[in-house]
Amino acid sequence: MTNYRLESFRNAFQNLQLLPLVTPEDLDRFRVEYGTEILEELEQLVEDCSPDNNKIIFTGHRGSGKSTLLGQLCREMGDNYFVVFFSISDLIEMSDVNHVNILFAMAVKLMEEAENRGVKISPKTKKAFYVWFSKHTRTESTSIDSSLEIETSGEVGANALFAKFFAKLKATLKANSVIREEIATEFARRISDLVDRVNDIAIAIQAVYGKEVLVVIDDLDKLDLEIVDRVYRNNISALFQPQFRIIYTIPMAATRDMSLRGIIRNATNNRIQSMWATKFFPRGEAKNPNPVPVEASVKVFEEILYKRIPRQLIEPQVAQMLILKSGGALREFIRLASQCCKLCLVQLRRKPENQDLKITTDIFQRAVTDLRIEYTEPLGQNAFDILLQVYRDYIPADGMDQTFLDLLHTLYILEYRNDDLWFGVNPIVQEILERRGLIKSGA
Repeated sequence: MTNYRLESFRNAFQNLQLLPLVTPEDLDRFRVEYGTEILEELEQLVEDCSPDNNKIIFTGHRGSGKSTLLGQLCREMGDNYFVVFFSISDLIEMSDVNHVNILFAMAVKLMEEAENRGVKISPKTKKAFYVWFSKHTRTESTSIDSSLEIETSGEVGANALFAKFFAKLKATLKANSVIREEIATEFARRISDLVDRVNDIAIAIQAVYGKEVLVVIDDLDKLDLEIVDRVYRNNISALFQPQFRIIYTIPMAATRDMSLRGIIRNATNNRIQSMWATKFFPRGEAKNPNPVPVEASVKVFEEILYKRIPRQLIEPQVAQMLILKSGGALREFIRLASQCCKLCLVQLRRKPENQDLKITTDIFQRAVTDLRIEYTEPLGQNAFDILLQVYRDYIPADGMDQTFLDLLHTLYILEYRNDDLWFGVNPIVQEILERRGLIKSGA
């Protein structure tokens, strides 16, 4: 006998794992009008690029919806540009990211996308590119000549051979730290050679495809802050040498560093776009009795939720509680909803006859408790002091304090903007302050 409730919650749980939305299919199914103004501003930045000023920095909270927005941007810009959108984490181990392997990964993805779209680069030029990739990654290249012969003769087998080549190449980059180190060592002192090859690939694509190149590199905003500092502060000039449009992501916390922010602003000519948490309450309003949330903001999150969870699976008042408990951080919202579904799945496996099960207040509170405990574990006294300061004054005593930056980077603290910039404590983290007696319960 089919357990329909179990299947419904399983589907909802799976839907909640689909973040960010990158593929056209996922965008069609789940995207809502979210961040429209920011999307339009990004599109304008891309269109306004010039040959001497064509790099853009996109920053914001982790899980704020940047990747989904970039996916939509690439989809909309595809008619006018040869767009390459990829996550750095798909090619490079995140702890080992540096400016050299970012550029090398860019070359790999440019060439792979050219193959996927059937861009007819001349066999001689293409062979030079493949030999270069093979040399630096120790990837077997003996089949390159035969692959090119197959392609030029019109046989379909070439596509499979090139796909196999790139699958092996990407697997090597991802898993082989020795190869990554060799690439970094070889090009560290002659970065212009690597940049020249990246530009050569882009030029070959543009000449055949007839459209300018736009590369969007996602998930650089998920790097640890010390790695971000190494990549951007010390090597931003190398990252900006390719002669085509590139959008780089960077963590919001990193842009709080005045020195690094100045470097980025100078390098981009102030081409920085930010994305912050959704504001459900005006500053200070949430501390008042019976605060009324911003209706338009709540409706957007409701639409996001109900595209993933059927309304009959969650009590209406719980949906509202779930939305407000996220603090306007999209990732926290999805995490909390996912945890609620997980708890329901456990109950249905235990009692499959319960075909009326919904996400209730009790289930919601248990999900909040799970996340609250997870948040509590790494906190020290300095973190509590900063959280309390931000809760009371909406701003830290020292915006350059490393603990504050870490709390901002990991969503303990959220940034909001309207006619001013201010900060708030993640509502789940606020419960920790309440339980420690640092603020009034229910404040």
